[in-house]
Amino acid sequence: MSLLPSCFRCSQSVVVSVVIILVLFHQTCSAKHRRSCPSSSCGEILDIKYPFRLKGDPRGCGLPGYEFDCVNNRTLVTLFSGKYYVKEINYNMYEIRLSESGVVEETSCSFPRYFLSPQNFSGYGDHPWTFPNYWSHAYCSANVGFLNCSNRVSDDPRYVEVKACGSDSGGVIYAVLDLTAKDTKVGCRLKMSTLANCTDNKNNVSYADILKSMEEGIWLSWFRIVCRDHCGNGVSCFFNKTTKQIQCDTCQIYNHPTHNCGILSRIIGYPTGFVKSIIKGNKGLFNRITNGQGSNDVGELIGQYILPILIATRYLFGLSLFLWIFIHKWRRRHFSVYENIENFLLDNNINPIRYEYREVKKMTKGFKVKLGEGGFGSVYKGKLQSGLDVAVKMLSISKDNGQDFVNEVATLGRIHHVNVVGLIGYCVEGKKRGLIYEYMPNGSLDKFLFSKEGIVPLSYEKIYEISLGISHGIAYLHRDCDVQILHFDIKPHNILLDDNFTPKVSDFGLAKLYPTKDKSIILTAIRGTLGYMAPELFYKNVGGVSHKADVYSFGMLLMEMASRRKNSDPHAEHSSQNYFPFWIHDQFTEDKDIDMEGASEMDKILIRKMFIVALWCIQLKPCDRPTMSKVVEMIEGKTESLEIPPKPSFYPHEMLEHGGTINSDEISWSDSTSYNMSVDKNMANHSYSE
Repeated sequence: MSLLPSCFRCSQSVVVSVVIILVLFHQTCSAKHRRSCPSSSCGEILDIKYPFRLKGDPRGCGLPGYEFDCVNNRTLVTLFSGKYYVKEINYNMYEIRLSESGVVEETSCSFPRYFLSPQNFSGYGDHPWTFPNYWSHAYCSANVGFLNCSNRVSDDPRYVEVKACGSDSGGVIYAVLDLTAKDTKVGCRLKMSTLANCTDNKNNVSYADILKSMEEGIWLSWFRIVCRDHCGNGVSCFFNKTTKQIQCDTCQIYNHPTHNCGILSRIIGYPTGFVKSIIKGNKGLFNRITNGQGSNDVGELIGQYILPILIATRYLFGLSLFLWIFIHKWRRRHFSVYENIENFLLDNNINPIRYEYREVKKMTKGFKVKLGEGGFGSVYKGKLQSGLDVAVKMLSISKDNGQDFVNEVATLGRIHHVNVVGLIGYCVEGKKRGLIYEYMPNGSLDKFLFSKEGIVPLSYEKIYEISLGISHGIAYLHRDCDVQILHFDIKPHNILLDDNFTPKVSDFGLAKLYPTKDKSIILTAIRGTLGYMAPELFYKNVGGVSHKADVYSFGMLLMEMASRRKNSDPHAEHSSQNYFPFWIHDQFTEDKDIDMEGASEMDKILIRKMFIVALWCIQLKPCDRPTMSKVVEMIEGKTESLEIPPKPSFYPHEMLEHGGTINSDEISWSDSTSYNMSVDKNMANHSYSE
């Protein structure tokens, strides 16, 4: 009897502690009050309301990820850096129908502008868009692949020839519904992919049918955000078609139902339920003893005493087993960093193919054809059994314990974009590490920018198109992935060109992944290539390190693309041209023409636009630079709408002499070596692309 008061006091203190934690957690994580906002309208879309908002609506109305633009009385939404028309909104079923602006506007060409595939909507977390759920009438959507084939395809009726546009690049363009890898014919390569409304007969369609399906658009759902608003984070829900109501699924935590299945509720729920069971058993035992019945029923006494001990032992054993597994996994992470990479890829549905070293050796014919060599190792040309050409990068042993390899596999494994190089597979076998990429016949951009013997320079129009593609790729990394990917090494060497000169951002050895909500980050090492690195990587008082560091690097790259020369040239004819961006800014402010060899009047307009955008990107303070999404808008927009930015500078206390010459001996900005310099120890990490 003397043990009962002690047990009650213990249980009471536990319950009080749990209640205090729950109250504090409720106060911290309580839902924000959603202000009442009037609906907006644009053209045919008359009722734009939560979670959507129209650009210019009052702050707090709608969610940022669901913002619309009203252009020429048409409602536009940005999806994965592409522009799509809003055709219809069904608030009852939480669905929206979108159609790509390029397909609707360019009826003479009838070819999609933006790359879109089912993988774009296969992520988890806070991604705003998903496919409609199974109960929806619009559950069906079709993947349309556009292939460029060197020879005509006559043995497959699903290959529908596209004669309207795209044939100027050589070969024959085909559109295929629900294209898969095994359906791709030899000699055909993917040019573009998009989504369209389903058709009844996929084996006997014309391009007019496919075009009609693309114009009808696809249905997407925002049910995930509705479920979160209605039921809270971590709780699944479903739509009751009979009652037209959203119903939340409940979790059973220690035989107690709850509407919150989050990890914190589970951590609190199990010990709380166990304490409740002990209190209930003590009350039952106390009632039997006080009524004089407890000592006469041996079975009940065993049930009251032995059973709780067995239950406690069971849960203690389970907890001990969990701790043992956790410690075992924690210790094993030191044995093989690459095993953890594979587990990470598998857990996140990111599955580049793992090749054995003998397979890599076979596909490269014993590493016969070398494409390039650098501090990272060597790149060889290979061919898969399917006939696809690939580039195989074999990495040399580095001092970073394979961190560059980890970054590249983990980053490229989750990316699907036409302007980002595709990772096909990887190889880890002892000290041998390799990465298998899609092959880029035209190599890197640098050889087409700076004069090299035997290389035909690109036209200014083609350089402009390449710059637009690069900006789309970087904007996708910053905003449209499930995490924010910062590249930290944007430069001509890391931009690869396919056979149609479509640019691909490559070499993610210095990349970092961050949650999209993070506005600034903390780095323990300086990353990038001298000449392209943002000032905030060196000077903390300039501003915090964020995605604006990539914007700066892109600006330096864009300046070199427009001028076809290095930004920093100590051998320039005039001292005022040593640092080219200063000279360009002076020419604009003095309203002088920039003489570019062989440039037409249309070329000069494009060049001026590229220079102005580049000057905005290389502003000293990160807050003065635009985002990559804004950069895309500026490059696609009209030149006359762009304002001349303030004159850029590298250093907070920079002294300019003789018309713009940099008077600083801290760093030589003509160097083009990639660095990953530790704060405690300077260490050079050379980074080359294929």
